[in-house]
Amino acid sequence: MSKVAIVTGGTRGIGAAISAALKNAGYSVAANYAGNDEAAQKFKAETGIPVYK
Repeated sequence: MSKVAIVTGGTRGIGAAISAALKNAGYSVAANYAGNDEAAQKFKAETGIPVYK
C-alpha cells in the first residue's frame, strides 16, 4: 500500500518544509494553498509536488 499525504498550507513556510520532508520519506504528496498562485507555482516547479487551490 502506498503512503499518501495532503498538506494544507503546503506551499510556503512550515507547510512547504513538511511537504518536502514527506516526499523525501517516500510519500506521494499533494499540497493545498489558499491564495498565492505565484508562490505555489514556484514551489511546484522546484519540488515536483502537485499543488491545488
